[in-house]
Amino acid sequence: MDDQSVKDRLLDAALMHVPFDGWSQASFDAAVADAAVDPALAQATCPRGAVDLAMAYHQRGDDEMVRRIQAEDMSGMRFRDRVTAAVRLRIEAAEDKEIVRRGTTLFALPQYAGDGARAIWGTADRIWTVLGDQSDDVNWYTKRTILSGVYSATVLYWLGDESEDHQATWAFLDRRIDNVMQFEKVKGKLRDNRAFTTILAGPLGLLGRIRAPMRASDDMPGQWPGSQ
Repeated sequence: MDDQSVKDRLLDAALMHVPFDGWSQASFDAAVADAAVDPALAQATCPRGAVDLAMAYHQRGDDEMVRRIQAEDMSGMRFRDRVTAAVRLRIEAAEDKEIVRRGTTLFALPQYAGDGARAIWGTADRIWTVLGDQSDDVNWYTKRTILSGVYSATVLYWLGDESEDHQATWAFLDRRIDNVMQFEKVKGKLRDNRAFTTILAGPLGLLGRIRAPMRASDDMPGQWPGSQ
């Protein structure tokens, strides 16, 4: 049995315990017992125990989101509507609010905040990638940074939303996307303003040298041209 199979087995077993015990050592130990996995193998596969399972759960949600996006016919949608639909599909892929709530609690802890940020960034990256984003400059970063903020804010709203079919959440998401589109319009106007571009010629030139990271590497941020 390979590492991924072991992790999937542990995660499946842990999900019934997480709503009660959180992403904790207790949940991890119970999953090991329920899945009949050798404790040494479980520890080798998930050195950080339940934290690794929480990250695996988020990854599973991202995978399901991509599957749902690819199954949708978005050819007739405006691009902003495709992004909105992708965020909604990602949230709907997480069917159990309490499991997600436990995850937000875990990743709010200082020692795991970096993991949480990495997970959210990964979701934003996969949305842009599956939607066909071709940017390879500073826009690669700004798109993912902004969408990370939209996604995380919408998840927090969804966790407290008791409206029918989460209609309040989807309205909240639409407003956040509208805010982003307004910001993009302002950026476009500034780029077309000759006086503005002249004043900031130096900083804009520096930003123009930024490139997206190579896909063969997990390193972030990206790289400077000629740095390889």
